[in-house]
Amino acid sequence: MTPHRTEDTALPDLAGPSPTSSSGPIPLPEPEVKRLLEQAGIDVPRGAVAAAPDGLAAAASGLSAPLVLKAFGPGIVHKSDVGAVRLDLGAPDRLAAVAEEMRAALAAHGLRPAGFLVEEQAAPGVELIVGAVRDPSFGPVLMVGLGGVWTEALGDTSLRLCPVGRTDVEAALAELRGAALLDGVRGGTPVDRTALTELILAVGGRGGLVERLGNDWSELDLNPVVAGPRGATAVDARLLLAPGVRRPTGLSPARPRPTRVSRGPVTDTRSTDFTRLFAPRGIAVVGASASKSTFGNMFLAQYRALHAAHPHPPRLVAVHPRAHIIGGVRAVPSLAEVPDDVDYALVAVPADACVEAVRAAAGVPFVQVMSGGFGETGAAGAELERELLAAAKESGTRLLGPNCMGVYSPAGGQTFVGGDLSAPGHISLISQSGGLAGEVIKVGERRGLHFAKVATVGNCADVTPAELVRHLAADPETHVLGLYLEDPREGRALFEEVSAVRGRLPVVALIGGRSAQGRRAAASHTGGMIGDARVWRALARQCGVVLVDGAGELIDALDFLDLHVRRPVGGGPDVLVIGPSGGAGVLAADAFDAAGMRLGTIGHQAQEALRDLGLGAGTSLSNPLEVPLGPRARKDLVRRAVEAVDAAGTLRSVWGAVSPFPDVVAHVNVQSFVTYGGRDRGAPSGAPEAAGPSSGLTGLLEYVDHIAALQSGLPRSRVTLVLRNAECGPPEVVDDARAAARAAGVPVYPTLEAAAGAVRAGKTVAHARTVI
Repeated sequence: MTPHRTEDTALPDLAGPSPTSSSGPIPLPEPEVKRLLEQAGIDVPRGAVAAAPDGLAAAASGLSAPLVLKAFGPGIVHKSDVGAVRLDLGAPDRLAAVAEEMRAALAAHGLRPAGFLVEEQAAPGVELIVGAVRDPSFGPVLMVGLGGVWTEALGDTSLRLCPVGRTDVEAALAELRGAALLDGVRGGTPVDRTALTELILAVGGRGGLVERLGNDWSELDLNPVVAGPRGATAVDARLLLAPGVRRPTGLSPARPRPTRVSRGPVTDTRSTDFTRLFAPRGIAVVGASASKSTFGNMFLAQYRALHAAHPHPPRLVAVHPRAHIIGGVRAVPSLAEVPDDVDYALVAVPADACVEAVRAAAGVPFVQVMSGGFGETGAAGAELERELLAAAKESGTRLLGPNCMGVYSPAGGQTFVGGDLSAPGHISLISQSGGLAGEVIKVGERRGLHFAKVATVGNCADVTPAELVRHLAADPETHVLGLYLEDPREGRALFEEVSAVRGRLPVVALIGGRSAQGRRAAASHTGGMIGDARVWRALARQCGVVLVDGAGELIDALDFLDLHVRRPVGGGPDVLVIGPSGGAGVLAADAFDAAGMRLGTIGHQAQEALRDLGLGAGTSLSNPLEVPLGPRARKDLVRRAVEAVDAAGTLRSVWGAVSPFPDVVAHVNVQSFVTYGGRDRGAPSGAPEAAGPSSGLTGLLEYVDHIAALQSGLPRSRVTLVLRNAECGPPEVVDDARAAARAAGVPVYPTLEAAAGAVRAGKTVAHARTVI
């Protein structure tokens, strides 16, 4: 045999006949994997193969020492663990003896090699792993990290969904805890970043190996990839084929790889227009009883009460097999007999009755099944869910759910939460949990948020979050989109849809089931089992999505973005925190540092301007900036201090001249105004230059008015207000303060930690506008 560089032909058959069926993934022999890597433009060591030890000397005659000898074959996965790899070998005539020793070591593990691979040993460098795995929902996912023995020991890896672009690769490498190794530490030589990036793109980029392999693979590991100052080489490689496929003899032709990945919405032949879901001409409720109180009766009563006050209410119809009137609403026997203008039906009957109800829905564009008892309950429920989906397809309706609550749209007269409809707003939400969606709506509205459209989708048997993202992305009334997901069912489509709106529509996502126990809970909730939590983090980073950790953080982020998203402010890390002294300033520094933000330095010119305001006597003019604030202090001092810092600012962004602090967080201790200023509200707030003592609550409102004026005067900054210890003040006064601030476009939070998370959301979205 002679040394080879693999070409577009098949290697000798060293692993037996090609598999045509199997219950598990099929490992491809390493020489064949190396051949595919070369075809994809990935550097591998020069090498040759031999079926037996006595052929190695001839095979290696054209190779340069030092050499590496490896055995390959069934069961040989971690070569170093079973003695299947030897390094630093010299003359080729020694290879046969080493191979015999290797064969004996493998026999002790019950393994028999199919052949041997001898290669030139790569020069030393930083060892990394570059791999890919096929996620059942999201499709191909790329992984990069520290390689060799460090892969399992440290788990220092970063994920991205394929196809990746150059920016994705650079960001993934920068996230590694060991990223400094790539730049050379303690006198080391930096690696060739360009070559390493090109190798990773050749694996997971547009037109790369993963794409050219199609659907025939399940897992790929290049470990280690040795990166040095003059290139990057895939030293070892493993490829697992999907069960039942034939071994590839080559790669499909590569498509040209653009310098930037262009992502667009996924093509869906259904392309449903969901307008009538959120603004139906008529609504039918299935499941209201003529003799007892049921969920159907509850929804029917809610709709009837709301429609009495709605200017253009949808037609309301009840569905009951015998009754003609239920709760004052006309009833028909089945969905087959509802008027032609009924666009939406809510089904709230036992699970085993839902199939027939949906089968009768021909002509109704949308049916939402509230009932549980389907895929979330196990195998029997999953079969019932398949029957439900088949019934929906038979009737030609689009099915939301099952196992969900309904739709909320104040402009369209849609609700599932009870109570009065709020004024329409610009926040939309897609949620797999009806209960959590109701919580976000009601708590959000209590804080002054207004919603455009909310859809709960439960098990997502038919309509998926990806479809709704596409619809809402084109909705002129939706300026901010929230997501609560457990299993999106079509993760790849969701990735493509949120990629398509990056920089245009802010998306905030709360993902349930990211822990092991959470995944078990999700399985019993929506019937879904989602993958590695790192996949969601990868999606968020690639698509500019804000990923939050709880319902409160979701509301906080939606609040911030609703008010600030249209301000021409960049996503830089700087933030100015200003408020009264004490431990709050120290804790503020901790909170914003933990959120990844920087309390930038206040410049010399700004410090001089602050001293002219009387600040700095006995305190430093650092950030967080200490300003005397209370019922007996000037209420305009914070505004004037920030304006002074802003006037001295020299930083610039893509939006033009801005303050050196694109985000300003003003905090105040409500308790101090109550304790030291009294509870009498006194005269109305609004005195612009109030400098002397005032009642505590009047002073608090005066301060808030100045913060509102501050935002008005700084259109290129985002101002945030923190009312610490608000529970110490009368609720009606705190409500007035919050409403006054929000009316001026200033979001209000109860803690510095909550504000830090919200500001981070704003910076994430602003950054996504500039890095697409």
